[in-house]
Amino acid sequence: MAKQRGLGYAAALTGGAILAGPYVQSLWSPWLMALIIILFSLILWRFFDLKYFAYVFCILSGLYAVNLLPFLVLATTMAMIALGELVFQSGTDDLNTYFYYIVSTAWAGVLVMVYLHENAILMIIFGIIAAVLLKVILLKYEDSLVLEGVGIAMTMYLIKELNYTANIEIVLVAVVIAFVFGYFAFRAKTADLSGLFSIALVGVILLVFADATWLLVMLTFFILGSVCTRYKFEYKKQIGVEQGKSGARGYRNVFANGIVACAAAVLYGVFVQPVFIVMYVGCVATAAADTMASEIGVTGGIPYMITTLRKVPIGTNGGVSVKGEAVCVLGSLVVSLVALGFHLITPSMAVICTITGFVGTNLDSLVGALLENKGFLGNAGTNFLATLGGGLFAVALYWIFITHGIVW
Repeated sequence: MAKQRGLGYAAALTGGAILAGPYVQSLWSPWLMALIIILFSLILWRFFDLKYFAYVFCILSGLYAVNLLPFLVLATTMAMIALGELVFQSGTDDLNTYFYYIVSTAWAGVLVMVYLHENAILMIIFGIIAAVLLKVILLKYEDSLVLEGVGIAMTMYLIKELNYTANIEIVLVAVVIAFVFGYFAFRAKTADLSGLFSIALVGVILLVFADATWLLVMLTFFILGSVCTRYKFEYKKQIGVEQGKSGARGYRNVFANGIVACAAAVLYGVFVQPVFIVMYVGCVATAAADTMASEIGVTGGIPYMITTLRKVPIGTNGGVSVKGEAVCVLGSLVVSLVALGFHLITPSMAVICTITGFVGTNLDSLVGALLENKGFLGNAGTNFLATLGGGLFAVALYWIFITHGIVW
């Protein structure tokens, strides 16, 4: 991929804005800083055809001017975009280039943090992961830089506003573990590039806001999902119901099955309430149960539509079979027992989460029959609603158990 003319000037504009920012905003106002950045952005657009740089710099400057974005987030985002793009466009679309991109955005973030005398390691780490994930997802779109910039800024702003503190050593270890696991999933062809970075993001969230046992429970789901995807894969390929990309899962699948669980982990990290543990394990149990029901149940003969109990072709959304129902209970039970074995949940919570997996899986089938078959949702949307429903069902069942003293 050829380097765009003028990227060096964009980097120079960014460096100048960051260096001058603390002095300009202290002597005058954020508005003046924003106007200066916008002026130079328009120059980049007019003379170097860097219109998407101009767009994202203008948007971020406007948010900063009206006090919706701190200067630290503005400066870090601009530095990551400028240096990251400079490095990325000198390479090719492969894993090595993404590695150099990660290193360059990390270097940019650390330089800004040191210059501004801020301690924002957690914010920067999430910004880096958001940057590389958005890069691989949006690469084919011409205006991807705008979405990348806004996405990076909003991610870092959210982390900064959470005001969550974590041990820096734990954070760095979390990053290494999460990326190593994502890399091996990529090498094993159970995840594509977007899946690699999505898995890494999920892993970092779990390790930072919770602990390693939460990641191990999620790892159980990934292992079950990978094994079940490969189960009679050639047969599933023959009948046209195999997982796309030869079984490799992408960011849509990872986020659809994991985003609600990640939200539960963040809520637990902030509020430290056991109800969010139940919600988390319930979400993962649902994801595992649904995956096993889909990948193994589809080999169990002619299914029946969940809404009418009439026979339907194999692979029809909303179709259920005895084999699928049985393995969904098994998947839910395995996840619950793993969580119980690591003392993450109690026996009563394990019962709740096992039931949740079964309910969530059938909710997935119901949504598939009523919404996905009619084109209102895709598979990712159906999975998201199933895990969300499973998590909420687990919370409701937990409160019922607590209210009636059913705890052991």
